[in-house]
Amino acid sequence: MKTLSIPSTMRALQQTSLEGTKDLRLIADAPVPSPGPGQVLIRVAASGINFADVSRAQGTFRDGPRPPFIAGFEAAGEVAAVGVGVEGLPLGLSVVGVGAGAFAEYMLLSAAAAVPVPKGWSAEHALGLVVNWPTALAALRSLGRLVAGETVLIHAAAGATGQVAVRLAKHLGATVVAAASPTKHAAVRALRADHVLDSRREDLAAEVLKLTEGRGADVVLESAGGATFRASLAAARRVSGRVVVYGLAGGDAAVTNWELVYQHPVQVMGLNLGALIQSAPGVFGEIMAKLFALIEAGVVGPSTPTLYPLSEGPKVLVSLEGRETIGKLALLPRP
Repeated sequence: MKTLSIPSTMRALQQTSLEGTKDLRLIADAPVPSPGPGQVLIRVAASGINFADVSRAQGTFRDGPRPPFIAGFEAAGEVAAVGVGVEGLPLGLSVVGVGAGAFAEYMLLSAAAAVPVPKGWSAEHALGLVVNWPTALAALRSLGRLVAGETVLIHAAAGATGQVAVRLAKHLGATVVAAASPTKHAAVRALRADHVLDSRREDLAAEVLKLTEGRGADVVLESAGGATFRASLAAARRVSGRVVVYGLAGGDAAVTNWELVYQHPVQVMGLNLGALIQSAPGVFGEIMAKLFALIEAGVVGPSTPTLYPLSEGPKVLVSLEGRETIGKLALLPRP
């Protein structure tokens, strides 16, 4: 195993229960893991925060880790050690990827999941490249089949994935209807959304139908869940409308087969990026190839997350859970 100088312990955020982010604590003596065959250890420069981190803390993430565990799953940093059989990832290379235990000074990644950071980008610039961007691209194109001239309704448009979805949809030539809370409307308008609606209004579906002259949205990106899910079904174009569900921040939502046949005859698809990678690696490869082509074309640029020290992670996650944040959020593991 090839390594740089690595300490035996590190600072990390440890989740001690499945009762929410209130039980996330900073520890200073977490053991630094060693890479096994096919793995790399990275010295984390920046860790991405995602709503799935809240779900893991609450125990609602399917097959999520059991406490106590080091929280976080997205990070970027330099390769500090490589396991047996790893080639093409030299020590010191800046990479971004997803794995377990990202809210820490060091993190293990599968070598296959370590994506080199684009030239000229910093580590924090690359956050979102393997989570938010591919999720938005898969939702809009691979599943949503969005084409120029169509209308897309994007929920949680001010969030990390929502913002990149707005940018991608505009690039694809779609009319974008973005839903967000009023305090976040300015951020969404800055992304050139065509219409910005209050996500909390009870007549959201009716307003979408009004904007589309009664047709409904061709594609709906649904990540809110709860009562908003029914608004998404009602806002979608009958028969040909595609509702892509990739989140449930507002809780579970139920729909019956009777409703899908008679009340909301639309196409409903679930999207889980982890399942996509595992079950359809070829599709995921195509998504990443398209993403890097968009980087080369200048459509996708460096991320500019809001940065916080690792010690503020619990507070930031509480704000994310309360839907008080805007855009991409990141933690810096070193003081």
